[in-house]
Amino acid sequence: MVTNTDVKELGHFINGEIVLGKSGQYSNVYNPSTGAIIARVPLATKEEVQEAISAAKNAFPAWRALSVGKRAEIVLKFRQLLTERMDTLIDMICTESGKTTEDAKGEITRGLESVDLAINAPHLLKGEYSVNVGGNINAYSAKDPLGVVAAISPFNFPVMVPLAITSMAVAVGNCVILKPSERVPCSALFLSELWKEAGLPDGVWTVINGDKDTVNELLSNPTIEAISFVGSTPVADMIYATGSKYGKRVTALGGGKNNMVIMPDADLEQAANAFLGAAYGAASQRCMAISTIMPVGEETANQLVKILAEKISKLKVGPYTDPEVDFGPVITQQSKDTIIGYVDRSVEEGATLVCDGRNPDISKNSNGFYLGPTLLDNVKPGMEIYEQEVFGPARNVVRVESLDEAIALINAHELGNGVTIFTNSGAAARKFTSEIEVGMVGVNVPIPIPVGYHNFGGWKRSKFGEGHMFGPDQVRFFTKTKTISEKWLDQNNESASSFAFPSNNS
Repeated sequence: MVTNTDVKELGHFINGEIVLGKSGQYSNVYNPSTGAIIARVPLATKEEVQEAISAAKNAFPAWRALSVGKRAEIVLKFRQLLTERMDTLIDMICTESGKTTEDAKGEITRGLESVDLAINAPHLLKGEYSVNVGGNINAYSAKDPLGVVAAISPFNFPVMVPLAITSMAVAVGNCVILKPSERVPCSALFLSELWKEAGLPDGVWTVINGDKDTVNELLSNPTIEAISFVGSTPVADMIYATGSKYGKRVTALGGGKNNMVIMPDADLEQAANAFLGAAYGAASQRCMAISTIMPVGEETANQLVKILAEKISKLKVGPYTDPEVDFGPVITQQSKDTIIGYVDRSVEEGATLVCDGRNPDISKNSNGFYLGPTLLDNVKPGMEIYEQEVFGPARNVVRVESLDEAIALINAHELGNGVTIFTNSGAAARKFTSEIEVGMVGVNVPIPIPVGYHNFGGWKRSKFGEGHMFGPDQVRFFTKTKTISEKWLDQNNESASSFAFPSNNS
């Protein structure tokens, strides 16, 4: 670990301004590329969280009452500021997460898709209307905001995920409290400044920094109506169970163990190139990263592993300041040690080490949290590295004899976030997409992440709750439907009392 004498003290963003923490407890924020401490982020007390929730509650009535068109204008201005300040935000993401410049820009671009969808809130909030459903009664529906909602985001996407799980919530009239990962708080605080400049009223957007105590207060506080979470599966399970116990709507997205099936008819060069970026991009710290490549047939496997070994040996790991690097460090030294442990144990369990990235050359002269790309062949179901999500650049080859075997293995795994198949056979693709039990499926697409106006979410233990991270289902998640039956009485006609259950027979 390298210390830095120029360590910035961060705060929270409450009621429209940055406020310093009161707890006296802090978490260090590191630059993963150098190992240096760059900031201290306060860990909020229960009272500070309650103060933030109270400010959001007070802001809700006026924000809800503002026309949806005016709210959309503010979201549009926020989007303009995001694009104007993109270079600043890219540098911030790179510094606190270790991503390459290209990857950081891609993250922001994908995040903008969620903002674009939120700008369309006036259209998405339109209800239904039926004329004369019976007895001269008109029926219509309206979508009302929930109130104060909370979002809890992970370290691996400091901007994209916060934008994805908050933009629509703001646009449809809710007040949002974001609890970012304490490892990457700078980007979230910068977003707060942009919301403020865009004209968002004080209290509508809040950033509260903290640890599990902060999360527990958000989960249990009766003012919070809904929780949106992205993170690991064990924590997602806990968030869903706890939030549901307290009567909240909860969407909790967990981890993934994503597979890429390679059919014998696929172009192996193209498939290998697709695998490299999908598997090792962002140092494999993506819930949609490809963890396992499944070549079908021994000949396919042998050729593919040979191609991959050559290509992986040419990948370069290093700091984002080097434009030639393919990916940067993992987020912490603890993460690096954990990933090395997975590789060590997989070799002990019988996996074949094709490429060893545990000790990259850059680690000899840098205190950054670097790992090179590792590829393990002959990985079998039951091995720890096959069963567990490994959030780092250690990827697997699982050899299968048939497409049926690949489908069966993937469907048997407890996680079902993303999967893809590379093939030139329409029949194989149709069989795969029909039979696979995974939430997001690709055909010759290395990372099958939907665009921002389609729903994002896995199956099985990759997602808890019925909401999605982005897409049209977010409107339903962050609103409640009110249905009105309306009749205007004719004063000249008297009507007798009726004791029958209302029906549309007149």
